[in-house]
Amino acid sequence: MQDVYFKKTNTQDTNELSKIAKQLFHKIIQDKDIKLEKDAVIKVHFGEKGNETYLPANIYNELITYLKENNSSPSYIETNVLYRGARTNRTNHIKLAKEHGFTQIPILIADGEIGEDYYEAEINKQFFKTCKIAKEYQKHNQVIVCSHFKGHIVAGFGGALKQLGMGFAARGGKLAQHSQMKPSVKPEKCILCGLCVEKCDVKAIELKEYAVIDHNTCVGCAGCIAVCPQGAISHDWNATNFQERLMEYAYAAQQNKTNIYISFLINITKDCDCMGEKMPLITNNIGVMVSLNPVAIDSACLDIVQQESKQNLFEAGRNSLKYAEEIGLGSTKYRIIEV
Repeated sequence: MQDVYFKKTNTQDTNELSKIAKQLFHKIIQDKDIKLEKDAVIKVHFGEKGNETYLPANIYNELITYLKENNSSPSYIETNVLYRGARTNRTNHIKLAKEHGFTQIPILIADGEIGEDYYEAEINKQFFKTCKIAKEYQKHNQVIVCSHFKGHIVAGFGGALKQLGMGFAARGGKLAQHSQMKPSVKPEKCILCGLCVEKCDVKAIELKEYAVIDHNTCVGCAGCIAVCPQGAISHDWNATNFQERLMEYAYAAQQNKTNIYISFLINITKDCDCMGEKMPLITNNIGVMVSLNPVAIDSACLDIVQQESKQNLFEAGRNSLKYAEEIGLGSTKYRIIEV
C-alpha cells in the first residue's frame, strides 16, 4: 500500500496551486524523512507552441523557493521530442521554454542538441533488454517529477509514468516505444540535401534517387528525423504494445533513484500538452497529489478523475497500470492522505 498525499481544490489560481504543491512536498519530505539532493532537478513539460493548458511556469515558484531554502540548487530538466516542432532540438526547446516563462532556474535538455546523448539502462523485460535514457539523468539520483494529469491519444492518459517513460527517454528511446519500425523516407519530399547522411553515425543512409535507409544497419536513434529540413523522414506512430513499452521505459528511468512525484489535476483535457492548439477542458480542476511511487499516484489520479467527473475518462490507460505493477514498477494499491 503506497501513500498518496492529496489536497482537493478547484481553484484556477496558479499561485495558490503552487503553495499547495509546496505544502504537500514539505509534508512528504518530513513524513518519509527524505534527504534532498543538493543539485535537485525538476522534470517538467514546457508546453508545445500554441498549447494553452500546459502547467504554467509560476506553478513551480513555491517548490523552487522551498528547494533553495533547503540548500538545493534546482534546475529544470527535459528531453527533446521525437516529432518535428519547436521542441525538436535543444536550442529551440530552451527558447520556447523561456517564451513560456520558465526563466526562474537553469534549463537542462538531457539528451543533447537533437536527442543523440543517451545511456543504455539494462532492464531485461519482455520488450526491451536495454533502454535509451537521456544521458543527463544518469548524473542525478533524485528527480522531482512534476506531471499534468490529462488524456493521451495512445497511452490513455498522461501522468507520472508517461513523464518517466517518454519524458526521460532520448530520441531513439522515444522511437523504440512508438514504433517497431525504423525511420523511413518519403521520396516525394526528399530534396537530396544530404543532412541525414552527415548526421548518421552508423552510415545507414545513402543518397540514390532519394535518401535510402538501410534498416539492417540503422540503430533507431532518430537523429535523421530531427535534422531533415523537409520532414521527409518519419516513423509509424501506431506501434503495438505501446503501453507496455512505455511502462518498461518508465521502469528503466526510475531505477536506483529516490524520485518524488507531484501531479496536478488541473486544466484536464482529452489530449496531451504536446498538441499545439487550444483544447477545451473536460472536467473541473480537482487538486494536487504527491507520492513516492509513480504507479500509485497515477492510479489515484485516474480513480479520482473518474469519480469527480462521473465519467469513465481515460480508462484505456488502466492496462498501463496493470503492466507496470506486473513488472515491479509499483503498486496500484494506495492510501489517500488528505491534507
